[in-house]
Amino acid sequence: MKERLLMKQRLKKLTTAALAAAVAGFLTIGATSCSSRPRGDIGEVQTLRMLAESQLELGSREADRGNHETAFIFLNESRRLATLADDPGLLVRSSLALGNALLSAGHAAEAFDEWAFAERMAQAMPDAQLAAVSRVHAARGRLTTGTASAQAVLDDVNREIAAITSDQLYLAFSWQVIGLSQRALSRFAEAEASMMRSLAIHERGGNLELAANDWFVIGSIRSLSGNYPGALQALQQAVELDRRTENSWGLANDWRAKGDVHRRAGNPAAAREAYLRSAAIFRAMGREDIAANLEEMAEQV
Repeated sequence: MKERLLMKQRLKKLTTAALAAAVAGFLTIGATSCSSRPRGDIGEVQTLRMLAESQLELGSREADRGNHETAFIFLNESRRLATLADDPGLLVRSSLALGNALLSAGHAAEAFDEWAFAERMAQAMPDAQLAAVSRVHAARGRLTTGTASAQAVLDDVNREIAAITSDQLYLAFSWQVIGLSQRALSRFAEAEASMMRSLAIHERGGNLELAANDWFVIGSIRSLSGNYPGALQALQQAVELDRRTENSWGLANDWRAKGDVHRRAGNPAAAREAYLRSAAIFRAMGREDIAANLEEMAEQV
């Protein structure tokens, strides 16, 4: 309980800078808008929603890139703006994303709290699709933390996915969770097929960073099945997409994964090169701890 309280206080502190920026933005909007327009009209509500959407997108991207402190700021601000606009659907989506960031940062209990809140809010709307999406997020959390078997998670998500019909990104997310569950069950052909369905959605939508992550997971599936050339091909696809989006966190992890595949395939020179390439990127990001570990791995190959 004490740890959760400290975490909430920390998140509140992290949000302070974003609140100040939002206030400044509203002042700018007020200074340039027509003073004869009444307060609280549809334009103002749409502005709040647009700001909340932008903060949500930025926060999700920062979380995917490993910048959790910055992600918390954006995502908490997105939730605050969604509350101001009294938009329950946007509030649900902000909570789902915040839960993902918390899980990635190692705060599983707080992540499950966010997903449970999102599900309750979606049920109250009512919105069957968002409720199903909330349960998929929680299932993925159970898979990640090992608090449920991969088969149980797979069954849960297969049951929920039929309700996810209109939001393609949440549909892709569901296929990812299915693929990760199948990978954990060593059902590699099925796992890759599921990830390919996620990849197709992301490619159609032009979501290059998410497509890069799909290729990264496909690489891991192929590596576990012993298909090392195919794994390296998939990881090279991830590298190329992460270069296009300048996703340094993704690139560093792509090269580390390539080092792992080369090591398993018995190519020590290529493994060392990949580990050192990854270490250089992590060091440039200020992650000296990870860089040093990778350099040690390169020496031991």
